[in-house]
Amino acid sequence: MKLSGGDIVCESLVKEGVEVIFGIQGGSVLPLYDRLPRYPQLRHILVRHEQCAAHSADGYARVTGKVGVCFSTSGPGATNLVTGIANAYLDSVPVVAITGQVARAFLGKDAFQEVDITGITLPITKHNYLVLEAADLAKTIKEAFYLARTGRPGPVLIDIPRDVFIEEAEFHYPTKVYLPGYKPTTQGHPAQINKAAKLINDARKPLLIAGRGISISGAFDELKQLAETGQIPVVSTLLGIGCFPETHALSFGMIGMHGTAYANMAINSADLIIAVGMRFDDRATAKVSGFAPVGKIIHIDIDPAEIGKNVRVDVPIVGDCRSVLEELNKLVPKISHLEWIKQLDEWREEHPATIVRNSNGLLPQFVVRQIYEVTKGEATIVTGVGQNQMWAAQHYWYDRPNSFISSGGLGTMGFGLPAAIGAKVGTPNIPVWCIDGDGSFQMTLQELATIQQEKVAVKIAILDNGFLGMVRQWQEFFYGKRYVATRLSGPDFVKIAEAYGIPGLKVKHKEEVVPAIEKAMAEPGPFLIDFIVEPEENVYPMVPPGATLAEVMEAPGKETKVLSDSAKLPVSNI
Repeated sequence: MKLSGGDIVCESLVKEGVEVIFGIQGGSVLPLYDRLPRYPQLRHILVRHEQCAAHSADGYARVTGKVGVCFSTSGPGATNLVTGIANAYLDSVPVVAITGQVARAFLGKDAFQEVDITGITLPITKHNYLVLEAADLAKTIKEAFYLARTGRPGPVLIDIPRDVFIEEAEFHYPTKVYLPGYKPTTQGHPAQINKAAKLINDARKPLLIAGRGISISGAFDELKQLAETGQIPVVSTLLGIGCFPETHALSFGMIGMHGTAYANMAINSADLIIAVGMRFDDRATAKVSGFAPVGKIIHIDIDPAEIGKNVRVDVPIVGDCRSVLEELNKLVPKISHLEWIKQLDEWREEHPATIVRNSNGLLPQFVVRQIYEVTKGEATIVTGVGQNQMWAAQHYWYDRPNSFISSGGLGTMGFGLPAAIGAKVGTPNIPVWCIDGDGSFQMTLQELATIQQEKVAVKIAILDNGFLGMVRQWQEFFYGKRYVATRLSGPDFVKIAEAYGIPGLKVKHKEEVVPAIEKAMAEPGPFLIDFIVEPEENVYPMVPPGATLAEVMEAPGKETKVLSDSAKLPVSNI
């Protein structure tokens, strides 16, 4: 049957199982939006800025495992998507962005609202398309979704001229894709898996690092099996939080710049690192030359470009994390590493990272901890970027997969609120809290309108310190406390929320915290709490820039040098 290009796009999205689209109208995409009322199975959520459409699609994809979808018009609509697309690219999130474009006759003529969005997004997408014939739309959409979700996931952009939405063509949705140059390796090489198993079986002080690849592949049970069978302690990257239950006896927290001291000490002293689904980002490794100085490294990742890119690797295994761990588990018998775990437990006692100190003022760490206590750890936490992000990572315990959503690779301020919308839409029966800073929140607070209009029951906790907090912390530590362009004169967030029809509270004292959180939880719809916290509270621990994971600032004025030979156990000869 013949359909318009707009209908073909909608029919194709239905075939792909799409239920939700985040977007904003505009001239070039009008013919597509005109067809949406014919497809009630496609829920469109009108955001207030295109960047937030991409972030909402991102948050939706992370909690559901489905491909997130966003629409925008041409020109500024398309360029506003760029930050969100880049965020999804660096964090390996499957998103399909569909942009309108000027009509074919105007391409390349600097027409009104024309921009080369395929050229702009080439470095930050897995692939992108400019579709010049309506007859090519179905095939293109099929390929885009396949590329977005398979291998190492990522964003794909489809740019469609306005008149292609109007043009009619025969609609036949393909049952399969034909991409001969695209063949992700999912099964690990047996010889490499055997080598890895031998190293694990011979190690005295092995350590597992869980990255976001565990979440992407759904390898939670396989990771837990390997850890428990081999009695191997587990640490995580920022985006690996939640891959392994944080209340488990073998869990030792997050590594990296703001990781726990004992997790970083474990990296420094382990004789074997088993890195699963992580890319050795600089915030996780600190100074690369000092990373895992006495340990051999097994690296499991589906993207061969990541292996050996940042850190030397002794046993590389290219493949899907779940399938590789399944095979590895067959080769690892019950092993005891009680002395090694005892050592880590001692370090955890000697270098506590999650104790909230007493204070007359309201500490942000205390707020996060009380959100954990009231929600009993059953909420999904979506963060902004900066100090709020680190406190949320450190002081809430994540036992459920995909329960910590944050911008890792790009570090996008403003990510929290729109991503929380996507997360709540994707999992309506799970409480979703957006823990944000006052600086990050102000970058996308217009999405309060989206929350109210679409009845999205997101709970918002603003850790309001009156600063761009993380930058201020760096200015304090490394720039002689010269605070330049970091002090914020913020608005009354409760009044702003009320202006959007959302109830809220301002909290200044510790005794008000729990009642405010309980009130927010009792509210059936959205709720905002503005927590006025200590303005110059810093995030600890911290590894200074240029330092190794062995050099950790644990508290104000306290610097600890952790040497690999501080471990009581000898390093094995594996």
